[in-house]
Amino acid sequence: MSRIPWLYGLIAAVLFGLSTPFTKLLLGTTSPTLMAGLLYLGSGIGLGCWYLITKERSRGREPGLSRSDYSWLACAIVFGGIAAPILLLFGLSQTTAYSASLLLNLEGVLTAVIAWRFFKEHWNRRVLVGMVCITAGGVLLSSGSLNERALLGNLAVAGACFCWAIDNNMTRNISAANPVQIAALKGLIAGTCNVILGLVVGASMPPVAAVATIVVLGLCTYGISLVFYIISLRSIGTARTGAYFSTAPFVGAVVSWLLLHEPFMANSGLAAILMAAGVWLHLTEDHEHHHHHMEMTHEHSHAHDDHHQHEHRSDDPAGEPHSHVHVHQAVTHKHPHYPDLHHRHSHD
Repeated sequence: MSRIPWLYGLIAAVLFGLSTPFTKLLLGTTSPTLMAGLLYLGSGIGLGCWYLITKERSRGREPGLSRSDYSWLACAIVFGGIAAPILLLFGLSQTTAYSASLLLNLEGVLTAVIAWRFFKEHWNRRVLVGMVCITAGGVLLSSGSLNERALLGNLAVAGACFCWAIDNNMTRNISAANPVQIAALKGLIAGTCNVILGLVVGASMPPVAAVATIVVLGLCTYGISLVFYIISLRSIGTARTGAYFSTAPFVGAVVSWLLLHEPFMANSGLAAILMAAGVWLHLTEDHEHHHHHMEMTHEHSHAHDDHHQHEHRSDDPAGEPHSHVHVHQAVTHKHPHYPDLHHRHSHD
């Protein structure tokens, strides 16, 4: 099994992990709601421009969103693009970036629980132990950092994690589509809604230099991070991508310590070992058994591997990877696999 998807997941985690301390640094310039809007608007504008520039070049390589995808995207935008960032930034205004970064460990756990409970995504003992190790690392780090005075802020961050967990599972269902298009639409719609909401409730626009900084930060830590997250999501499933993404809080905590000089817990070394062990357990997972593929017709970016041996029409795009509607014949076989687009089957 290719190890590239896990790398995309970790890059997404690092980029998102950087958002918490840098956002905390900029929070004094405007209200949480307006800043949430500017962050996502920066993501949407930047990725939207890139999508338009590369649209012709990517034609035939990545499919666009279908009509049935928009209901899932709308749900992801409401929970992950509008509600979650407002809750996170409100929480950041009440608590430290260090505490908020560590509490973001809840996102990976809640994402996995929803994926396993409601979408029947497969898990095994190794995946579960890995998730427990990563979560235990976060709990260990955060155990000495919670402040009673910041309880409201911590609850808001936990609420943001729940909203993003729903968002991640909604996005799973449209991950076959162009990830840049998904992230651009999410950023533009969610960002516009939150900017309007922020201005309506009386927030004032920060100076131009601050707006530019927030927009660039949003593009890097929300936009590009989401693109990499979706690429990982389509290949290894929600729970496993969520586990890799759970390393983001550690990145945020370290940067908060270095950049904002917030207190660094003495148990950070042990927490880092636990998180590394959890990621290693996921990376070395070997899931193989006989499984049956029902006949399926769909479209996504693919190369001609064992699952894509099909005939082409004259108007199908040349070169690989490419994207076109294709049929998978029913087959029963055995090989190592993740819960990707083709392996979302039930287990005994």
